[in-house]
Amino acid sequence: MRRSGGIFDVDGLNRKIAQLEEQSADPEFWSDAAASAVVLKEKAKLTRMVESFQGLVSSFEDAETMLELAKEMGDEESMAEGESMLKELQPRVRQFELEQMLSGEADDCDAILEINSGAGGTDASDWAEMLKRMYLQWSSSMGFKAKVVDEAAHEEAGIKSCTVEIHGQYAYGYLKAEIGVHRLVRISPFDSNARRHTAFASIAAYPQIDDNIEIDIVESDLRIDTYRASGAGGQHVNTTDSAVRITHLPTNIVVQCQNERSQHKNKATAMKMLRAKLYQHEMEKRQAEADAVNANKKAIEWGSQIRSYVMHPYRLVKDLRTGVEMGNTDKVLDGDLMGFMEAWLVQQSTAEVTQ
Repeated sequence: MRRSGGIFDVDGLNRKIAQLEEQSADPEFWSDAAASAVVLKEKAKLTRMVESFQGLVSSFEDAETMLELAKEMGDEESMAEGESMLKELQPRVRQFELEQMLSGEADDCDAILEINSGAGGTDASDWAEMLKRMYLQWSSSMGFKAKVVDEAAHEEAGIKSCTVEIHGQYAYGYLKAEIGVHRLVRISPFDSNARRHTAFASIAAYPQIDDNIEIDIVESDLRIDTYRASGAGGQHVNTTDSAVRITHLPTNIVVQCQNERSQHKNKATAMKMLRAKLYQHEMEKRQAEADAVNANKKAIEWGSQIRSYVMHPYRLVKDLRTGVEMGNTDKVLDGDLMGFMEAWLVQQSTAEVTQ
């Protein structure tokens, strides 16, 4: 990491910020609310990056000064303090470097996460619910806010599918690393003979697009159905047609929401989900060669998984794309996913550089 040029060009970013400030000073700037919002968002993002970098430089210089003085004075206590300051700086540097890899157009957006059970019967539905808990725990550990907006329960246990809104900076950028099929191997709690079973579930992620990104949705292209919500939610939810399903006829993309109490709120949430899916659909059309983006389209069964979670006869979680492994499966299932996400982001960043 350098102060200008190379990996992080702080001087270039400052020039870009100055250009955006000059642009926003134009009397005509506010005449187009959508365009001005895009400029202000970009300026805020670049400013945040520069301030983060400058904060790291300042902290490093403080630690460096402390170590130099400690060395001159032979002060072991100050030397230990300086070394502690450098050690505390390491995760901040790592986080900063990671965020530089999240440079895609929608990487800093909130995310919509979809989980679908696959091959494996009741075990697969139970596995899908375990994954839902894992991502909710991960969201909490990141300081993100997560909300389940739609869920279909399995008749025996677990869930057939669910949709979760996750709000937090770079939520989509991180969750891109999770797109694909996830495989579980364990002694099935649903097998009276205690045999080992394999189950599959798929993860899909979409950026939650704000109003500043143009997504053209024609009303006549939509089929909107209402139906009675199922599952928990109180008497009102279960006795009125408050749930909403929207089908985008040209692409056959379907979204639905039933967790809000009013049909109006469910429709608004479903439209937000549709915008996200249509955006991702367009991105996939433009980048069809990108395996990571299209991983969720693979069959949710043998041979298509991106990560295996083995709980018997040994315990190991292994990402088959990066080779990263973790033996503490409980810790992973409690939401410790950053090691896998970081490795995938580094892999993608390296691939882009070599192309």
